[in-house]
Amino acid sequence: MKNKQQVPFHQYIISIVCVAFLVGGGSYIYFDYQYKKQLADNPARSADLKKVDNLYSEIINNYVGKVDEKKLVDGALKGMTEALEDPYSSYLNEPEADELDQSLAGSFEGIGATMTMTDELPTVAQAPIEGSPAAKAGIKANDTVLKVDDEETQGKTLSQVVSKIRGKKGTEVRLTIARGEETFELKLTRDTIPIETVKGELDKTDRTIGSIKITSFGENTYQELKNTIKTLRKDGAKSFVIDLRQNPGGLLNQVEQMASMFLEDGKPIIKFEDKNGNTSEEVASSKLDGGFKVTEPTVVLVDEGSASASEIFAAALKESGNKKIIGTKTFGKGTVQTVKNLNDKSEIKLTVLKWLTPNGKWIHEKGLEPSIKADYPDYAYLSPISRDKILKQGDSSPVVKNVNALLQALDYEVDANSSEFSEQTQEAVSKLQTSTGLPVTGEVDNETATQIELEIGKKIKENDQAYEVGLKELQKK
Repeated sequence: MKNKQQVPFHQYIISIVCVAFLVGGGSYIYFDYQYKKQLADNPARSADLKKVDNLYSEIINNYVGKVDEKKLVDGALKGMTEALEDPYSSYLNEPEADELDQSLAGSFEGIGATMTMTDELPTVAQAPIEGSPAAKAGIKANDTVLKVDDEETQGKTLSQVVSKIRGKKGTEVRLTIARGEETFELKLTRDTIPIETVKGELDKTDRTIGSIKITSFGENTYQELKNTIKTLRKDGAKSFVIDLRQNPGGLLNQVEQMASMFLEDGKPIIKFEDKNGNTSEEVASSKLDGGFKVTEPTVVLVDEGSASASEIFAAALKESGNKKIIGTKTFGKGTVQTVKNLNDKSEIKLTVLKWLTPNGKWIHEKGLEPSIKADYPDYAYLSPISRDKILKQGDSSPVVKNVNALLQALDYEVDANSSEFSEQTQEAVSKLQTSTGLPVTGEVDNETATQIELEIGKKIKENDQAYEVGLKELQKK
């Protein structure tokens, strides 16, 4: 179906990839120092760098208007990172560097989504944090933000847009979102966004199976996973489902430690290739995992939102651990970035290596194929309901068509292909409002739209095909 590439309704988690092509105010000193150092150390490049210096001097000396020298240098730094045409390499000013750090540890206040600039418009970089206001509102990766509180984002810098979206807990922000050909408005209440990366529980139908959701690979994820497994073992778990769906990745050292837990010592976890073709590898060892091993039967769940470190983990367990990988083809991010502080509270995030699977495959822009394919039902890929106005009988629009599709998925008798808010639609909405304790108006206001989406989320969870396949695989053991 048309929106099949979008993220399932209830699977929203943290994005730690901060792709902000902006520059902070303190960058000038560093740039000036580095520029002179480059001239001294690399005479062969001095001619090209001299052009930059000449242009800088020309503007400073002759431009008729007022010149902010720091902003001028910021523009040059921005241009260098953009010229790489690599979405994973970027220059981060101080606020953006802080945001990246916060996405790996601690908590912050906002809506729980990370933005990048695409075609000069702010775009959601990857899936929002699970349980965040952005996730609850149905925001998805690749959504474009056209307005913030009725103010156009066109022509604004990413930093300006992000500063308007973020704010104190309890305050409200309205976003106008474009998704494909559809445009809709969402109202979000900002909240504290805790970053908990591992959640575990015993399966409700089979208490011998531990179900573990890993939302990202932050600085404490290895220890969180280790503690979770210990707890589940005490509670009776004899096997594990590791859910990496919509996990966009994170810290390399954490995924190496975690993968090592599931592999025999000496088995390859990951291989690397630098710009000159030199290769190296990391293998499972007690140095990585501290001697803590998981020998119980294990399966791993992935989807198109599983990226980077998630793909490293899944590939390692598939190729070196002979574990079943269940779901859909992964995102396909086969590069490694370093984050370097530039001595002025700004940072550069730069792609420095390719990573390869234990068998030497580079899955960049290809993705990792699962051992067993299993997906969500089609209704999991429907859009959230636009909050720009109250919907009622007699209305006709693509938004109403989406409401009808959602209501039919909830087993109400409506035409999923109709754009009309018919008498059938009104009756279905009234029934839903009655069953959920809402005021019975037959109209779709913000509260009713939220309830419809919550009911859809419950139904998707009840019909999680990949998870059910995982359970069956473990029960064969």
